[in-house]
Amino acid sequence: MGKRVIHRGDSYVITETMIGGHQAYLTASVTDTQADPVEVCRKIYQQVVEILAHDNMKIVHDRLFGSIKIQNEIVTTRNAVLSNFQSHQKLPFTYIQGNPYWGDGFAGIQLRAIDPSKIGDDVWTIHHKDVPIGRGWQKNGTTYLMLQNIHGISADGDNSEDRSEQAKRMFELTEALLMERGASYSNVVRTWIYLKDILDWYEFNVARNEKYRQFQLIPTAEKPAEAENIYLPASTGIMGENPLGAAAVMDVLAIIPGSSNNIMIKHETGLRQNSPFRYGSAFSRATQIRENDITHIMLSGTAAIDEAGKSLYPGNAGKQIHKTLEVVAALVEKGGAAMTDICEATVFLKRPGDVTVFYKVMEEWGLENIPSVIVIADICRKELLFELDAVVALSNKNLVKK
Repeated sequence: MGKRVIHRGDSYVITETMIGGHQAYLTASVTDTQADPVEVCRKIYQQVVEILAHDNMKIVHDRLFGSIKIQNEIVTTRNAVLSNFQSHQKLPFTYIQGNPYWGDGFAGIQLRAIDPSKIGDDVWTIHHKDVPIGRGWQKNGTTYLMLQNIHGISADGDNSEDRSEQAKRMFELTEALLMERGASYSNVVRTWIYLKDILDWYEFNVARNEKYRQFQLIPTAEKPAEAENIYLPASTGIMGENPLGAAAVMDVLAIIPGSSNNIMIKHETGLRQNSPFRYGSAFSRATQIRENDITHIMLSGTAAIDEAGKSLYPGNAGKQIHKTLEVVAALVEKGGAAMTDICEATVFLKRPGDVTVFYKVMEEWGLENIPSVIVIADICRKELLFELDAVVALSNKNLVKK
């Protein structure tokens, strides 16, 4: 874990984790269930601006979780606070329906930032049809591309068409955007996918698999391969509506190594769980990104599923949370880190009442201070009550060799 500072406001908490002196993760969670959500949003972003300005940081990823019905007010407030920050740029963001456990409202934000003056390269905004849709940055010759809020709504704005076609177009647009910048989908290391109706549309996997085969990420019947030998991006696939009404939206992180090849990218197909491709889901359990000085472990959305892909402990949130943490801990520890090195996490609960169970289990694990945003969402299967995704980041000198 890097240097961690907890900023507590009257209605929120912001956890700032500084890694290597020039990269930071900020997770803000609303703590006052009675507070006005728009006012809390204003306070959070005001403090975020103070933190980033103090360390000369620039935002490269910004995701908000809250009710769709208040998204206009939340986004307007965010934009107003950021308007005097970083040369009045319109900074890209993703807004996902992440209802807090107390009902409608604002749950929090996840933000990543870097200090380009220490890295030696600038940060730039990625546009598509004059709309900011991501950020790019460089470090030691390596290029990083973070695309946000990518969707497949047709050019005429019709979001009522077949959702599988929307999903395919979402992946096609991602590939096109990457290719315009000297990359391709093979450079993608992490995706965050939010689906409007996940429980009655898990054939989403069929659409993704079709495009991944086209992108030559997964084998064809003519050229089969063992699931554990297929290396795919880490990913989250979860319920999450969006203001556009799209069937799905996606955030994407891609990395283009420089000529010096001073970065190592490793995909983990499974440890306590086998590769999800064995049951048709095209993602890896985690992706480890080891730079010269910093290691990131991008943990996919993880739930209580056994080695064969069977859901465990139906109806028992406590046991499902324990199992999920065991799976995540195995992945984290294999990468030479500890669970306390988590610097960003999203907690998905199917039932609002299980929040007390979650807090109890986290306390038992000594993880009550892990920076997280808690939202209510359907998981990929009706019997699953809990899912967790996370990012681990720490200095390489703090890694434990495995």
